[in-house]
Amino acid sequence: MFERLTSRLQEVFRNLRGFGTLSEKNIQDALREVRMALLEADVHYATAKDFIERVKQKSLGAEVLASVTPGQQIIKAIHDELVELLGSTRRDFDLTALPAGILLLGLHGSGKTTTAGKLARQWKQQGKKALLAACDIRRPAAIEQLETLGRAAGVDVLKPKPGETVPDLGRRALRHARQNFYDIILYDSGGRFQIDEELVSELKTLRAATEPRNVVLVLDAAIGQESVNVAKTFHEALGLTGLILTKLDGDARGGAALSVVSVTGCPILRVGIGERPEDLETFHPDRMAQRILGMGDIVSLVEKVQATVDLEQAETMQAKLRHADALDLNDFLNQLRQLKKMGPLHKLMDLIPGAATLPGKHLNQIEQQSDQQLKMTEAIILSMTPRERRHPDILNASRRRRIAKGSGVQVSDVNNLIRNFRQARNMMKKVKKMQKRLPLGGLFG
Repeated sequence: MFERLTSRLQEVFRNLRGFGTLSEKNIQDALREVRMALLEADVHYATAKDFIERVKQKSLGAEVLASVTPGQQIIKAIHDELVELLGSTRRDFDLTALPAGILLLGLHGSGKTTTAGKLARQWKQQGKKALLAACDIRRPAAIEQLETLGRAAGVDVLKPKPGETVPDLGRRALRHARQNFYDIILYDSGGRFQIDEELVSELKTLRAATEPRNVVLVLDAAIGQESVNVAKTFHEALGLTGLILTKLDGDARGGAALSVVSVTGCPILRVGIGERPEDLETFHPDRMAQRILGMGDIVSLVEKVQATVDLEQAETMQAKLRHADALDLNDFLNQLRQLKKMGPLHKLMDLIPGAATLPGKHLNQIEQQSDQQLKMTEAIILSMTPRERRHPDILNASRRRRIAKGSGVQVSDVNNLIRNFRQARNMMKKVKKMQKRLPLGGLFG
């Protein structure tokens, strides 16, 4: 996400860092480039204009600190204004009342039903009891889709009865949630390809029947500036309390995220960055601003590692690392699968400082090669017998030919894998020996 905007801003920043002193003309030239970058990223023109004016006032009126260059001072002003533009501080759902009602709104194709399933899954993992109410009674297969998502998330789904209206279903779902002590109830409402009076009337009656504290619009970020108009119309008609932006992974511009908050005044609560159940992230304005500016997001990277790493496997691996000879190809395979759980390489690169400066073509090439290598390595190891994985030293020439044939690769690929594994194991032995030679080395063993 934001690849185009990040790339353009990086060019501006490189020029800014070259200035020893800044004049009003230098500032205006730089901000003109920033404004063009925002507009090209599909940021609403009024939002871009106000943003540039605020950065200009901060830059011209600020005293340059001795410890930073004038260019760095402007970059900081841009960063601070980006954070403000994105909502200043992290906001979340209001879950204080039980059951906490969440009415999800959105047009067809915005990912509303999928988002309902992802949210239910998140709260289920946090130990909360969630209920999905299938209030989209017009779209074909909407109820079946929600049931499938509910089963995958391990949460209950309440379906409409024959002839039941949407408000009646909402009231019944609320009663059911109260009687069965649910923590959260998600109303997956109906949508249209565009907003009309019938849709607004239906949603108003559903809201009146259920009185949810959270009225959240699920918005397709890939539709660009039109998303701003959709958000504004929904907000004026129903009074939104928050936004969820989906499909940010499919939009290299990302301007919708920079526009909807300022236009509607509603906070972004979550962002969808992929199709996997776990690809729904809590929105942090400061972290998103850092990503846009190419500064990475180490905190989110650490959280992603913590969420995907199996603690029991990690402890087992740590114990084996104390005895390098105990490492086998099963460990190698487990580490490979842990890495795959973290998601595509390009999403991880977004979180690493400086990675945004890599050319998109080069990054895509790296990702493609890495994915191919990971798949090939997994195929080779899975073509081995359990005994061969535990004891790689028994892999003679005939075994390697059989493994190569079974995994659809060349014998040389199998040889490379074994060589890389042995090098890694030998490296661990050397590290162990170095620790013992160091003072107090035994304390770290």
